[in-house]
Amino acid sequence: MPMEALWFLLVGALLVAMALGRGLVARLPLSGAMVYLVVGFLIGPACANLLPVSLDSDVRSLRVVGETGLVVSLMAIGMHLRLPLRDPLWRLPLRLGFPAMLATVALVAGAGLLWGGLALGPALVLAAALAPTDPVLANELRVREAGDDEPLRFALSGEGGCNDGSAYPVALIGLALCGWPSLGSDRPATFLLAVAWGLSGAAAIGWACGIGMVRIVTRLRTRFGQAVGLEGFLAIGLMALCYGAALMAHTYAFVAVFAAGVALRHEELDATREQMPSEALADVERGQKREAATSPELAHAYMAESMMAFAVEIERIVELGLMLLVGSVVSAHWRELLDWHAIWPALFLLLVARPIGTALSLYGSSFDRQQRIMTAWMGIRGVGAFYYLLFALEHSRSAVRPLAPAILATIAISVFAHGCSATPALKHYMRRYGKAPAHDTKPKRKPAASAGW
Repeated sequence: MPMEALWFLLVGALLVAMALGRGLVARLPLSGAMVYLVVGFLIGPACANLLPVSLDSDVRSLRVVGETGLVVSLMAIGMHLRLPLRDPLWRLPLRLGFPAMLATVALVAGAGLLWGGLALGPALVLAAALAPTDPVLANELRVREAGDDEPLRFALSGEGGCNDGSAYPVALIGLALCGWPSLGSDRPATFLLAVAWGLSGAAAIGWACGIGMVRIVTRLRTRFGQAVGLEGFLAIGLMALCYGAALMAHTYAFVAVFAAGVALRHEELDATREQMPSEALADVERGQKREAATSPELAHAYMAESMMAFAVEIERIVELGLMLLVGSVVSAHWRELLDWHAIWPALFLLLVARPIGTALSLYGSSFDRQQRIMTAWMGIRGVGAFYYLLFALEHSRSAVRPLAPAILATIAISVFAHGCSATPALKHYMRRYGKAPAHDTKPKRKPAASAGW
């Protein structure tokens, strides 16, 4: 059988099986990422060898694919977070995305120095790869629709959007200590300015791109009846524009993409106000999409919901492709992952560093004990850790390569541990708090039925 035919059959069967079995997967202690990882292992070098990739020969290609996947996921997350920036609920993801991540970095790096026998540079690279939570694989934990302000979901979703970018300066410091010079790495004051510009400049670029896109498109639609349709082109175009502009400006481009998604949704919130976008579009029939797109009352909601729906569908395909690749890489190096030196960092991260980091950052927040426990455990690692491993390997292979088994083992353990526990833990949480736990600073809105956008 030709290899092309076999690949078409394999991918097609996997896509159809996951589509048909999505309800079953949602009810079982199982996740799509677990299935894809296992399939990736089986088609990798250890078994069928249909996908012969490894960290020793395919680093750059794998890094580009992982980077692309993160961009898509960060945009999708940003478009889900529909709350005014002044809302106190935003403090939760900011606490988790910055203070909690930095505390986790300090703990993991310290453990690497004390117990792993690592030098400071590799210890920081390991911490930068393991500290951020993953935006691609956390579908079970994400807010269900734009406007969902359930505190736990909102906090975990926002954290995934923030901390992939905030881990970047830690990775740069680690690589600089490994011998790869980065901007200002030899002068602390210059480096701090570069970090400040990297974060603030990326947020400004992403915000400007998101708002600019919405205002240009909605004006063309509502005033002239032009630029209607092709929301997929707009979504991908916005991702690429703000990511490229942020890279050109030497800022942290992951932050820019997330900010662009939030800005797009913020413009829709300003236009639609208290009415949920799904409610505003609930009465729009399939043949009336053009009228909705060009209506001054509905244009913002239509554009935001359509672009978000497209991004979510692309993200699901990206998840499949990336986890097949991760599984194949694990398959190529599986013997290295069985060593205790590869396993203990994962256990330390999940059982010690993450709980301590979240406990410190959430001290004094509106979360109660149950919500803090859930937050401490539900910090899935996956594509973000894989990307930072590949990024570091590109620039300092000799110093970083010994870290690869620990990072890959952490991804595999996290995918299975969180995949098995997320569904029952969330069901228990929702039974305790009700289907829509109230945010303690404002009344809860009545959930709206999905409009299918």
